[in-house]
Parts: sequence; structure tokens; C-alpha cells
Amino acid sequence: MSDKAQVKAIVGGYVVPVDGEPIDGGTVLIENGKIVAVGTDADVDVPDDAELIDAAGSWVLPGFIDAHAHLGVHEDGEGWSGNDTNEMTDPNGARFRAIDGIDPYEPGFDDALAGGVTSVVIKPGSGNPIGGQTIGVKTWGRTVLDMIFAEGVSVKSALGENPKRVYGDRKQTPSTRLGVASTIRDAFTAARNYAAQRDHAVGEGKPFDVDLTKETLAKVLDGELYWDQHVHRADDMVTAIRLADEFGYKLVINHGTEGHLIADLLAERDVPVILGPLFTTKSKVELRNRTLRAPGILARAGVRIAITTDHPVVPINFLVYQAALSVKDGLDPETALKALTVNPAAMLGLDDQVGALKPGLDADVAIWSGDPLDVMNRAMRVFVRGREVYHFDEEAGVGVTEDRRYREG
Repeated sequence: MSDKAQVKAIVGGYVVPVDGEPIDGGTVLIENGKIVAVGTDADVDVPDDAELIDAAGSWVLPGFIDAHAHLGVHEDGEGWSGNDTNEMTDPNGARFRAIDGIDPYEPGFDDALAGGVTSVVIKPGSGNPIGGQTIGVKTWGRTVLDMIFAEGVSVKSALGENPKRVYGDRKQTPSTRLGVASTIRDAFTAARNYAAQRDHAVGEGKPFDVDLTKETLAKVLDGELYWDQHVHRADDMVTAIRLADEFGYKLVINHGTEGHLIADLLAERDVPVILGPLFTTKSKVELRNRTLRAPGILARAGVRIAITTDHPVVPINFLVYQAALSVKDGLDPETALKALTVNPAAMLGLDDQVGALKPGLDADVAIWSGDPLDVMNRAMRVFVRGREVYHFDEEAGVGVTEDRRYREG
């Protein structure tokens, strides 16, 4: 029987399902890569043939989610040759797909596991007004095909300084905020017209030439894909809301640096925010109002928040540290854990697979030495789809990831 197919029971730990109350002396039962039961040690019926994993004295949590990362498409230590984040040759890159640039052997994936991060939504960069399609992957697998858990998540878009700079330097549209918004508006208008013509042709039984760029944007208009909007300034967030109102797509703010300045509006409009990265300098004008107080302000206003590293901008294993320091600056600890788990899952439609310790979800589980919001604690054992893929070797003082490479014999 393969490791993934084995029945496992993580027993005796302080189980934090995140979507429910913690269980002191809890059991998480895993079978065929899925969670099948969560409860007290006394309440969960553990089969006789289950592998028992003793978590006494430890905290047991769902694997964390980074909902905005460039893991695998912007490789650590590779320079330009490993950077496939931005195809900055076309302002409308809706047809570009992050999956085509992911290298699962880059060291960031091992770092993710060390930080208890088991799922990421990998996104193209922010150099284009429309950057391309994102994908949800696990942080362990031999090939990207093994790692995919959500092939169609969202389309990445950018407002503000980045596309202005890229195309302004070339003296071409879009070189202003007006031009960036116009590029997005024109693209959606063309996609809406295209979809009408396509549907008419199908209804008439006539041939129709497929346009992958417009097909992708038509899926956004139909609600099949979320719209991940890179945006820092408050005024650009209002532009993002206006464009979403105009075309009716599902908007998710990414970065949201000045979101706390309009927290009431974001809450009123029920616009979720993937916030961060929070561990960088104020390296450009758009970041001048960055503060670790922002997560708490947004959450108290009623905005659903997630926290991101924007890896490799901040190392992905520092995801939980950003949450911890946000707690220091006013974020409720319970909300901080939700910002790493159930919140990013829900805001991108992934909560039927990941984000909590709940029957039916993927068995992505991390056993921590204690409260993960205490920076002195660490992930000791990490499971992806029920398979133990990482452990911390206390004697050697190093983390060990299961080898992804094929070996004869």
C-alpha cells in the first residue's frame, strides 16, 4: 500500500481545526489522502491497522496557504534564467499560464514546507495590466502534474505603478493609470463581444475561431475564474471596484497596502484582501503607507483578509511570522490563523479542498512544537495529502524534505 493510501491517526495533540473550536487531546484521522474524522481521542474510532502518530505536547493545524506567490516561476538563486514571472510583451496576457513556468525543484518549495505551507496559488507577475492565469498547487510533488489541486483559480491583473512603468518606459500604451484601466476595460469589452459571437455560432452550428485570450476573460465574466487585482494605493482600489462593478466579475484585492485607509468601503462592498508582503522596505511611492497595523484594522472593519509573502519578495517560510507580528500590532490571534488557512481558501473558492482540519478536505496537516504564532515554535512534521513529506531533525537541527527525485531500485 502506498504512503498516500495508508490510514493514519494523529493522536494526543492540541488540534486546531481553525473552522471550529480547538480540541485538547484530539485526533485527526486520515485515509487515502483525505481527512475522514476530527475529534477527541475518545470520540474518533481509529482502525486497528492505522499508523499512529503521537502529537502529545504539540499543536496540530491545517497546512497554511499562501494565496499570492511566485514560487517556481521566480526561482530562488537563479537570477534572470529562473525568472518567468512576467511576459512583458503584451499588455493583455490573459492567455499566459503560470503553470508553464513552474519548476518544482526550486528550493522555495522546501522552504514552504519548513514554514508549514502546504498550498500556494502561483501567479504571474504585475508588469502587465493583465498578467495571466494562476494555479493552485501543493508544495510537494515530483512534477507539477502531481502538485496541482486547482487548475483554474483566477486571472492576475495589475493597476498602478508597475504597468505604468513597464509600458511608459517604452512610450506606448498604457503609460498612465488612464491607459491601464482602459486596457482592462477594452479587453473585457472585446471578450464580452467575443462570447456573444461564439455562443451565436454554436447555436447556429457554425464554425468559430477560438481566441485563448478572450476565452480566458470570458471565463472571468462568467464567474468561473476570480479576478486577482494587484493594487497598492487606495485610489487604485476604488478603480478596481469600479471596473468590477462595470463588468460583474469576482474581485479579490491583492497586496492592498492602503486598504486600511478605506477599510469601511471594502467591508461594505464585501471585497476580500490578500494582504502583503509585510516584511519589505517602502521601496516605492505606493508603499509609503505600509503598516503592520493594517491587517488588524481591516479585520476589525469586517474585511476578510489573507496574508501573503509574495514569495520571493519575502521568503515563503516567513508567512507565519508576518501573521505573528500583525498580532503584535493589533490583529486578533484567531483571525491571524484564519488569514493563513480558511480565509484564503474561501476567497478563491478552494475551501472544498483546503484550509481547515475537516472531514472531506485534503489531509494537509502540520504538527507544530507549539503555537505557530510564537516565533520560537516550528513545524516539526508536515503532511501533504496524507503523506509525510517534511520533518525537523532535532538532533541535527535541520529540516528534512522527502526526496522528489526518481531513483532506481
